[in-house]
Amino acid sequence: MTDPDVRACEVEAQMTDYERFSLLCSVMGASDLLPIRDERIPPDVPMSAGYVPGVPRLGVPALLMSDASLGVTNPGYRPGDSATALPAGLVLAASFNPALARAAGEAIAREARSRGFNVLLAGGINLARDPRNGRNFEYLSEDPLLSAVMAAESVTGIQQQGVISTLKHYSLNCNETNRHWLDAVIDPDAHRESDLLALEIAIERASPGAVMTAYNKVNGEYAGGNDDLIDGVLKGAWGYRGWVMSDWGATPSWEFAVNGLDQESGAQVDAMLWAGEAFGDPLKAAYADGKLSAERLSDMVRRILRSIFAVGVDQWDATPPADMTAHHEIALEIARQGIVLLKNDGLLPLSPDARIAVIGGCAQLGVPAGCGSSTVVPPGGFADVFPLGWPGGLRNLYLVPPSPVAELRRQLPNASVEFDPGLTPAEAVLAARRADVAVVFAIRVEGEGLDSADLSLPWGQDEVIAAVADANPNTVVVLETGNPVAMPWRDKVNAIMQAWYPGQAGAQAIAEILAGQVNPTGRLPVTFPVDLGQTPRPDLPGLGAPWGTATTIRYTEGAEVGYRWFAHRGLEPMFAFGHGLSYTSFEHRDLALVGGDTVTASLTVVNTGNRRGADVPQLYLIAAPDGERLRLLGFERVQLDAGESRRVTIEADPRLLARYRDGRWCVAAGRYAVAVGSSAVALALKGEAELTGRVFGR
Repeated sequence: MTDPDVRACEVEAQMTDYERFSLLCSVMGASDLLPIRDERIPPDVPMSAGYVPGVPRLGVPALLMSDASLGVTNPGYRPGDSATALPAGLVLAASFNPALARAAGEAIAREARSRGFNVLLAGGINLARDPRNGRNFEYLSEDPLLSAVMAAESVTGIQQQGVISTLKHYSLNCNETNRHWLDAVIDPDAHRESDLLALEIAIERASPGAVMTAYNKVNGEYAGGNDDLIDGVLKGAWGYRGWVMSDWGATPSWEFAVNGLDQESGAQVDAMLWAGEAFGDPLKAAYADGKLSAERLSDMVRRILRSIFAVGVDQWDATPPADMTAHHEIALEIARQGIVLLKNDGLLPLSPDARIAVIGGCAQLGVPAGCGSSTVVPPGGFADVFPLGWPGGLRNLYLVPPSPVAELRRQLPNASVEFDPGLTPAEAVLAARRADVAVVFAIRVEGEGLDSADLSLPWGQDEVIAAVADANPNTVVVLETGNPVAMPWRDKVNAIMQAWYPGQAGAQAIAEILAGQVNPTGRLPVTFPVDLGQTPRPDLPGLGAPWGTATTIRYTEGAEVGYRWFAHRGLEPMFAFGHGLSYTSFEHRDLALVGGDTVTASLTVVNTGNRRGADVPQLYLIAAPDGERLRLLGFERVQLDAGESRRVTIEADPRLLARYRDGRWCVAAGRYAVAVGSSAVALALKGEAELTGRVFGR
């Protein structure tokens, strides 16, 4: 097989300048948001997020791009089309199961190929720095290692099917408020230890064909034209060899090409926002004037070609139809493993012959999905869609069938299951009093383009839950949200389940766990604060400002994101990162540590309960020679029968032990304290290891 770098150079050398420039700009397909079909898209090309013409005479295929964070996105693009609607990224990360991430990537890629799409805008890896961020559901976690491991497996799964995957958004797209005009300010060294470390590890492991830049500025310069980030870090320090594309509508200037951006995406959106397509006539004029060098133009093209050849997009043969039944099972398994049981005072699993009142959350119809470019129409369509308005028509309550009510009846055929919509506390109380158990479903609509104003549940749901809990001592709350929420009623209820946006098989997984057919195994990938006062920014800058308002958010927490922030400030969260309950019990025993260049930990995991289940032992750094700091060093998902034990070994990436200083990773010589536990605050086994110390990397 010809080396992709060599072949890219050979093919690029044979191109005309017209052909070179044709690869540098993608145009968006017609959709509900952009109803006019661009004349540059051939009539036989299916509508999707992006189209780039190929060069047939040189064996270069056209690039057909689809959003694909949670499946092959389709609302508004291809009427009647559907795809497997996977659970939210937070659900996948809550499984702490990298194998599931790879399976999900493979499924998305197979469905993409069946439609002719060869570039997937997947690999969302932005850290959850703020629980109000409308897009957190689409990403993975607040931790660099967990996010990197899961994203890398997903990207690998996609690209092993011969489809290019992006990794996105580079970097600090951690709030949606006026994202096109947002300046994300952070200490550069802290950036390397947090968001950039997640991207660095994922790129090392998966070699994504493309990296998509963020909408926002980083330290005063737009991410898409940020020379320090693109040429300095991504292409320089990390040696990244793929291409760098913009997000849609994030290229205001042709000069971004000089600073490392290789491809403008969604050119028509740029034309609407910034009065022109940057990589069209303006870039060609800059080239003619000598402001864009021939060497840089060739580099831009070669990077795109290299990924095409490295992934094998040019080698497609007949593609078999996607196995939608198998993909449904993947969606189901992600939901089963990613739903988190937060609290259980002995009420769950439910009695098989109980009288159950299911209240609220549109649970008679389906489960909610997040809004925006990640939304996927499931097979058979949505159960219902309720338009909620701004922004740009993206904010809808999408309900994915089947209904939790129907699934609960299926799992508990001898139980009595009554549904009440929970319109008012008084009506909900009447249903709760007639039942042995009240199961209240609570939902919140979150999505791309805006941040939430607070952590409350909308439409009076907090009041309904409190009233039901007062009326029935056996109350379960099932939360279907894209972020943590405030729980003013948490001490009143017996059980709380975080179901997130659980996808097309979510209702079944919820019912199976409530009924005890499935043992819950999910662990929180984000910290749940008691309130916004515990977060780095209790008041979010720019929240509520008119669209187009320039905003600056200073991420003063630096590398102390999520659970790290809580440990740094000595705060007690409502529910900790890594927390999750089971219907069985586990113990961690016999910790052994080995030092040297890094820390290697071995421990025994024992299922001390009476049923099969999965545990996720987590290894943390708790102190280094320069002081205390909390860092997840590794984890292992372990499935065990009742009474079974297993020895596991976890080796830390040295960068998680290091500090980034003066352009290098620095591990100080000395003793490092580490601990193993079931969450970031439940650390039962502790020990120390001696490290030799070293300076490495860039």
